[in-house]
Amino acid sequence: MAGADVRDILELAGGDDAGPISKKDIINSDKKKVKKTTETLTFKRPEGMHREVYALLYSDKNRDAPPLLPSDTTQGYRTVKAKLGCKKVRPWKWMPFANPARRDGAIFHHWRRVAEEGKDYPFARFNKAVQVPVYSEQEYQMYLHDDGWTKTETDHLFDLCKRFDLRFIVIHDRYDHQQYRKRSVEDLKERYYTICGKLTKVRAATGTEPKIYIFDAGHERRRKEQLERLFNRTPEQVAEEEYLVQELRKIETRKKEREKKAQDLQKLITAADTNTEMRRAERKATKKKLPQKRETEKPAVPETAGIKFPDFKSAGVTLRSQRMKLPSSVGQKKIKAIEQILTEQGVDLNPMPTEEIVQMFNELRSDLVLLYELKQAHSNCEYEQQMLRHRYEALLKAGGAVPPQGEGLGIESQSWPSADDIKTEAKEQIIDVVGAPLTPNSRKRRESASSSSSIKKVKKP
Repeated sequence: MAGADVRDILELAGGDDAGPISKKDIINSDKKKVKKTTETLTFKRPEGMHREVYALLYSDKNRDAPPLLPSDTTQGYRTVKAKLGCKKVRPWKWMPFANPARRDGAIFHHWRRVAEEGKDYPFARFNKAVQVPVYSEQEYQMYLHDDGWTKTETDHLFDLCKRFDLRFIVIHDRYDHQQYRKRSVEDLKERYYTICGKLTKVRAATGTEPKIYIFDAGHERRRKEQLERLFNRTPEQVAEEEYLVQELRKIETRKKEREKKAQDLQKLITAADTNTEMRRAERKATKKKLPQKRETEKPAVPETAGIKFPDFKSAGVTLRSQRMKLPSSVGQKKIKAIEQILTEQGVDLNPMPTEEIVQMFNELRSDLVLLYELKQAHSNCEYEQQMLRHRYEALLKAGGAVPPQGEGLGIESQSWPSADDIKTEAKEQIIDVVGAPLTPNSRKRRESASSSSSIKKVKKP
């Protein structure tokens, strides 16, 4: 048993039958420490139990068992618990008290702190009494006299109002109908509030207008009559009223639908009228501009010059910056050329889109596109002129120094071209200004065609 105890102390592996302990085992005990393997028991999930419920059970893998009670260690905004035992307990005492709101002198008992002994009842401040006005004999005779009311009946009414705090239903119940005339609740209210209004008006200071409460007894009577009629309705009358209310709602919905359809139709009519008016105005403008265009079409200026920006005339909200976007018809070469010219001139590519800036910026870019097209046309014309000059010189060398027309040539020796030659010459003299630049193949074809036609002219007698 001694060897097993030593193994347990040194945390060596092996049981009771491992043999005697040697010197090497004691020296190399740190290297040969092996953790004790605990056999983990695996339990199967019982049938009928959900996986989430089984995961809440305690196991060796899940060391933290689920709490039995909800715990909250965060203090956050919560109040700190009271630390009991730090101060002495304040003594309480069973003592009598009287309520100032009562006039019968009743005495009650309750628990109260000893330090508050002798103080007034704290809830007495919530006793709010109604200030019922008091009038004198002289005031009644001068201002409050009424043929339908006697002074004793009026005094009885004000006494009940003071006793029951203007609870007129209770006042009407306690009113002495045997000694005085039978009055309704509206009659009692009307008499009380008329006297209060007259007293406040009489007692008010000179130059001031006090606020006087006016009670409308007729309106109150009609309101109660309507409530009684509403309460005494039969089930058939209630069902009929509900049916009428539903029919009224259907009529209102149909009316709204008709109004909406009429508005939509009116919008369509106005839109069509505006479109027709705009078309008529455009036709008139085109008719007026037709003679001017004919005069300006005499010089060879391309018709498709500049940029045609789209007009945003559709309904809805549009941004002014959309008007500055170049249309898809403008090619990439023209866009790059425009951007290059604008950067060279120090113009912002995306300026602030105000009304004037948008219009002027679009006009500037349209003029730049026109300038770009005119430069291309000018370069094409210069190339064609140079090519024709070289061809003319080559024909002079091949034909043997043919002098130009009008230099010492007689009328008889002069060879006149035919009508076909004139047509071909007219076709050759047409220069493509707006079209794309000439490719090498097209140039070769034109050179060969022009050389053959010119040789034919020379060989003719």
